[in-house]
Amino acid sequence: MSGAATKIGIAGLGAIGRAVARKIHRGEIAGVSLAGVASRDRDKARAFLTEIGSNVPVETVEEIAARSDIVVECAPAAVFRDIAVPVLSAGKRLMALSAGQILANEDLIDLARRRGGQIVVPTGALIGLDAVTAAAEGEIRSVTMITRKPVKGLLGAPYLAREGIEIANITAPLKIFDGTARAAARGFPENVNVVAALSLAGIGADRTTIEIWADPALQRNVHRVVVDSDAARFEMQIENVPSENPKTGRITGLSVLAALRKLHAPLRVGT
Repeated sequence: MSGAATKIGIAGLGAIGRAVARKIHRGEIAGVSLAGVASRDRDKARAFLTEIGSNVPVETVEEIAARSDIVVECAPAAVFRDIAVPVLSAGKRLMALSAGQILANEDLIDLARRRGGQIVVPTGALIGLDAVTAAAEGEIRSVTMITRKPVKGLLGAPYLAREGIEIANITAPLKIFDGTARAAARGFPENVNVVAALSLAGIGADRTTIEIWADPALQRNVHRVVVDSDAARFEMQIENVPSENPKTGRITGLSVLAALRKLHAPLRVGT
């Protein structure tokens, strides 16, 4: 499609941020260009950009927001708000991977509305969000999710520390949480962004429920979802290969690239 390239900023250069930056710099996503990056470790960020041959600036989030049309948030959950506020205040679009943080910062939706910005949650590690959003146009009666993860993908979660649950040496699957999406997002801010996205697409964080299991036999993150609505009843399951960061599936970064590719694609499939 013709027209000026959409300028993409990246906040956070972990496994996903680096993969997205590399693809955009290589020109593999039509219609977009890399405008700059924001990172806590500026020296490391500059070294990475030099490695891939990019001369885009490493700046503050405010500066990146000013020069970008869309800022992709690929940072730890703890700094989500520090990224979201300046981006949305500038009236720009924020592609949020830390979807769970939206549940704890719902005022950001109003900020986006008032300033003309937008929060975009890519599909990430979960399939079927299009079906859920379609079903939500009617009546959804229930949404339940069962997540099973390798132990190393759950270590360090605040909920485990708070409840005194030790999983490092378990030898059999252990259910470590059973509750609402909102409670799960608080207790596992780096681990279950999938259920936050699911709740935002469907019936909300207080009616969407999730079980979380630690399984020492697993090598992949397994998510199973059951949706019951007046339009359809459907189940979906996905087994995600972890990325360099064991808390995040490899497909999460690919979903960002797919979402960016849709911006200027002559054919767009999916709502």
